[in-house]
Order: sequence, then structure tokens, then C-alpha cells
Amino acid sequence: MDATILRETTNAFQTKIESWGDSAVAMLPNFAVAVGILVIFWILARIARWSVRRVLSKLAERSAATTLFGNLTYLSILLVGTFIGLGIIGLDKTVTSMLAGVGVVGLALGFAFQDLAANFVSGVMMSFRQPFRPGDVIETNDFMGTVQQIHLRTTVIRTFEGQIVEIPNKMIFANPLVNFSSTGVRRIDLTVGVSYGDNLELAAERAAEAIRDLEFAREDPEVQVYFRGFGDSAINMEVQFWITYPGTDPLRAKDRAVIAVKRAFDDAEVSIPFPIRTFDFGIRGGVPLESQLRNVWPPRHGSSDDEEAQKNGHHAVAR
Repeated sequence: MDATILRETTNAFQTKIESWGDSAVAMLPNFAVAVGILVIFWILARIARWSVRRVLSKLAERSAATTLFGNLTYLSILLVGTFIGLGIIGLDKTVTSMLAGVGVVGLALGFAFQDLAANFVSGVMMSFRQPFRPGDVIETNDFMGTVQQIHLRTTVIRTFEGQIVEIPNKMIFANPLVNFSSTGVRRIDLTVGVSYGDNLELAAERAAEAIRDLEFAREDPEVQVYFRGFGDSAINMEVQFWITYPGTDPLRAKDRAVIAVKRAFDDAEVSIPFPIRTFDFGIRGGVPLESQLRNVWPPRHGSSDDEEAQKNGHHAVAR
């Protein structure tokens, strides 16, 4: 009995092996064609990757983006060739299962890493738009500094305080961005007060001359001087001039400009007044303290009324 079972099992196994062998022999031509197609698509994928990298390198300066798109092109063409080859050897169901599995995995990864994907896509988009480059001074998301590195997920900047900040590309792509280096120039605004008793034309002329003499002040656009209005103690004047940026420190430029304008005003005897308060001692206004004291000063000696007036005068002075 045992020998009969063993013999039947052996015969079934042998028959299965023979059928597999026959199937393999029958599939050899298709298998050879599938391998040939896979080799052809592999060559095409390498050529396409090289072409995509070469074209994108002229459009985007970031090597990470060009490498990414080149590899995606390579894998896409290679997968197409693999699916065609599997279909030739009769593994259509396997292809369908693989496609379904890829779709499910992609959907799951999309939900799990949606922020990462958003930053990644934003980085790719910025690679082609190129709103800034390494070395540019930018301001975004309440951070201002020099761009150090640009990745596909984050952008690294160094603030003027020396801190390193990594900002997700999604935040940069979706929020306002100021690039101070894009135009190559930057305007400096300097506000100064001029006394009400001084010549305004003279003050404006001397301030403009002082700024023009600075070596970092650009001739084009030229220096502009505007009077902004009447302040409490002075007439407000604003001096505007341009510097090359990057290349010139804005803080140092403003420091030098303040010194130059102050020296020019001193030479021209133009006053930059301190805060002034005018006291009005009249009931209806417009009566200075001197007029009030003239009525009670100097006092008449020996009179109680004089003593009272003198007392009132002292009180007026104290106020």
C-alpha cells in the first residue's frame, strides 16, 4: 500500500515537472522576445534620462531637480518595458496585480506624507521658477537672511543674527517672498529734522551734497530729498539714496550717511533741534511768559500788593 502511494506521488511529481518543462520550452521564444524588449527599453530609458537631464539643466540650476526628473523618466520607461515583457510571456494577471498594488501603495503614501509631498512639489516648482538663488538675501515667513542651500524639501537661510533656519518649501511657495538681491540695488531712507528757523533749501542742498560725496552712494538713481511735514519741534526731511546690494552693508551705509549729514549741517550752521515745548500762559492762548511777568516785575518795595505780585511772578517762572 505504501509503495503504491509512493509510486503515484512520484509519477504525479514527474508529470508536473515534465509539463513545466514543456511549458518552458514552449515559452522560450516569447521569453527571448520579452528579454529583448526589456533590453531595448533599458537602452531607451538611459538615453531618455540623459536627454532629460541635459534639457532641464538649462531650465533649472538645481542639480537635485534635474537628477530627480531624469531618474523618474528612466524608471517610467523601464517599468513600461517590464510590463510589456510580462504580457508577452503570459503574465497579464501579474501585471494587473502589480499595477493595483502600486496604486494602493501610492494612495496610502499620499495620505501619510502629504506635507512632505507638498514641500517636495513646491521645491520642484521653485527649481524652474527660480525666485532666488544661493547667496541672495531674502525675507519670507518673518525670517530675513542669506540663502545658504536650496533642497527639494526645505530652504536653508542664515539670518543676520547668525542663526541657521530651515524653512519648508511649501511655506515659501505659498507666502509672500521679498528678494533683496534680484535688482542689484537697494534704497536707504534717512529721516532728519530741520529747525523752523533755518533755510530749508540750504538744508536740502547740503544734505544731498553730503550723500553724493559718499563712495558707496550710487549716481543712478540720484539722491532725492523730500520734506515730509511739520513736526512738533522740526520740519521733517527725508533723504533717499541707493546703494549696490549685495555688496554694501545697509547698516554701515546708513551710519556713514548720518555722520555725513550731521557734519554738513554743522558746517552750514543748520540746526537739528532738540524736542521743544512752548508754554502758553494766556487764557486765550498766544501770550508768552515774558508778557505775564512784565505786569508784576519788578515789584514795588514796601507794599503787600507788591509782595503778592512778586510771589505770583515766581510761581509763573516755576511753571
